[in-house]
Amino acid sequence: MTTPTTATIPFFPADLFEEERDALLETVRVIGTAASQRFILGEHTARFERELCDRLGAGDVVACSSGTAALTLVLNAMGVGPGDEVVVPAFGCAPLAATVVNIGARPVFADIDPVRLTMDPAAAEALITPRTKALMPAHMFSTMADMPRFRELADRYDLRLLEDSAVAQGGTLLGRPAGRWGDAGVYSFVQVKTFGMPGEGGVVVTDDADLATRVRMLRNHGQDGTRRFVHHRIGHNSRFDEVMAAFQTHRLAGLDRRLARRADIADYYSTRFASLAALGVSAPPVGGDGRCHYVYTVLATHREALRAHLAERGVDSHVYYPRTLPAQPAFAPHAPRDTHWPNAASAARRNLALPLYPHLSDIQLEHIADTVCAFAHETRGAR
Repeated sequence: MTTPTTATIPFFPADLFEEERDALLETVRVIGTAASQRFILGEHTARFERELCDRLGAGDVVACSSGTAALTLVLNAMGVGPGDEVVVPAFGCAPLAATVVNIGARPVFADIDPVRLTMDPAAAEALITPRTKALMPAHMFSTMADMPRFRELADRYDLRLLEDSAVAQGGTLLGRPAGRWGDAGVYSFVQVKTFGMPGEGGVVVTDDADLATRVRMLRNHGQDGTRRFVHHRIGHNSRFDEVMAAFQTHRLAGLDRRLARRADIADYYSTRFASLAALGVSAPPVGGDGRCHYVYTVLATHREALRAHLAERGVDSHVYYPRTLPAQPAFAPHAPRDTHWPNAASAARRNLALPLYPHLSDIQLEHIADTVCAFAHETRGAR
């Protein structure tokens, strides 16, 4: 088998914004030469927040410097602090635990659902104590967490629900957008996300007006925007860039088209891989409610062999989170030594992500799927 092009099919393509290069350069020129010389938290940020708010039907959207910052601001605004516990997934990105630790609280790690790869509600419920202040489920790869169940748990135990929807913009569950199930949700705009941009940024989404007000103050050193150098709270420098705000507003019109292409690619993969589970390669199902298409990930019994097989045939792949969060040196001190998270450990050991971006060509897509299928069939019973 040979590659369909002379170049390797990259996992992180360098040309994500090539089609909009001229628009980006013009945005930089317009804002850079404007009389106001306003580069943060100006009219473009306000417009971007309004347009996202209208699109989501949310009470408020607050732009900040990153998805990680968004989690930090919300936890702070919710009053989470020393002595409190926040239940988080044992499998996922470092900010799930780091943001909790950085505000002085303790992350409590729950195992994940073996199919969704998101936090298991039953495992989370078993960890709720009088010190629990919040639940922080996170959507993962291409699947939303079981938000109806987490919403019910939060209501029943009188907990705050922070929905880490950083990877899931565009996803919906039971007709409700990702980010709209919790007391607050967050999105990340780092370039490889579904609504990524050439820089860092994120937003907080909430219907809670008081929470939104606190987040707005916290993102700008505790100021409320009406009078400079009056600080109502101990805040952060987490302000949004005007160039990125204008560029993202420009790109918002094409988001649905790009999301649809991502969904088509994911469905093609899942259709091709549906019969491979018995051969050691498990894939997400085709379509369905509660899907988002940030990363397409298979679970492979012989992951490293599959990764090498792909590389030999010109396909880059990527391993996300090769260690569970409790196994990370930074977070191990916060995890009980006698506890195990078997589903999280299995996902860390087996996950392998394939290229998924809107301008992936049909020829490239077919080659990737052919390569995975060939590996599964060629190695059947060989390992």
